[in-house]
Amino acid sequence: MMYKEDSLLYGRMYLPTSTLEMLYLLRRSPKSQLRIAAVSDAKLKNGGTILAVLQQDVGKYSTEYLYSTSEGLIGARGLYNFGYDPREKPKKVEEEMEYPDPSILEDVPAVLSTGEEAGVEVEKLPTGRLSMGAEVYYGVLNKSGGSTSAFTPCYPEFGANTYKPVSTALRYTTLPYHPGPPLTMTLTLSPLMGHLSTTYAIKAGPNAAFCSRFDFNMYSYESDLVVGCELWRRKPTTPTTLQQVGPTTAIPSIDDSGGTGDGDGEDGKDAFTGVLKARWTQSAGFGVLWEGRVKHLLFSLGANIDFRRREGVVKGVGVEVQYSS
Repeated sequence: MMYKEDSLLYGRMYLPTSTLEMLYLLRRSPKSQLRIAAVSDAKLKNGGTILAVLQQDVGKYSTEYLYSTSEGLIGARGLYNFGYDPREKPKKVEEEMEYPDPSILEDVPAVLSTGEEAGVEVEKLPTGRLSMGAEVYYGVLNKSGGSTSAFTPCYPEFGANTYKPVSTALRYTTLPYHPGPPLTMTLTLSPLMGHLSTTYAIKAGPNAAFCSRFDFNMYSYESDLVVGCELWRRKPTTPTTLQQVGPTTAIPSIDDSGGTGDGDGEDGKDAFTGVLKARWTQSAGFGVLWEGRVKHLLFSLGANIDFRRREGVVKGVGVEVQYSS
């Protein structure tokens, strides 16, 4: 329910367990946001928990401060981006030519070959970004650094059950001006717990993405490998036709739906009708999930499969149906 331009209130109840979720967002300024998430469930300690997060993002760096009522957990995170500072106005490459709009660089190879004609110094455009971050947590009630019981994987709003007392990380991600496929690489280290994690994700095409994660503990020598993929299904679109504009330029025509026929128009967000997600891990086996949409009906169907189990290969099957008007 949106009742203000800078606030959002969301709630959801699960039946028949009567579990209640709540999410409140408040945009205090263009650079800061307050997020409050709460869950009420008899399975949780004290019948529920509340998590408050204050976020600030100025472009060059971002910070987060959080507090959870479960064990009185407090924490802080920080991320710093090396290289280009978006707060500074880029240098003009010509008299009246400012930093180019990303939309003109959709076809990066073409722009790279005709950069002089477009009046853009392509070598000055950043193609990747290196970031460094750190986080620290402290449990006031149990007098210990960090806490995993304050978060539960059943509720995405409360984060994953992998919070460490102190950790630091490096991340490299490509920007829209990168000539190759978009990719992201991360390296996370928790020195107190001896935990090391690396991830790699790449968008191999307009409808496919692949990722992997490797976890290793330097104290116990335990490790785990996870690989996954997402395959998106697009709805049929009207073929794009070109209209001649000048001697060497052409633009795609607009179909009856108001888009360009390739899912990149205003209705591009609705160009997908479903997504198939699959992952395999050494510890949990194979998992598959299909998420689709039929008009206003959203549905998810998933299963966990472990071929090492003797009593049954299928560990579990789940179905979720939602109605969105």
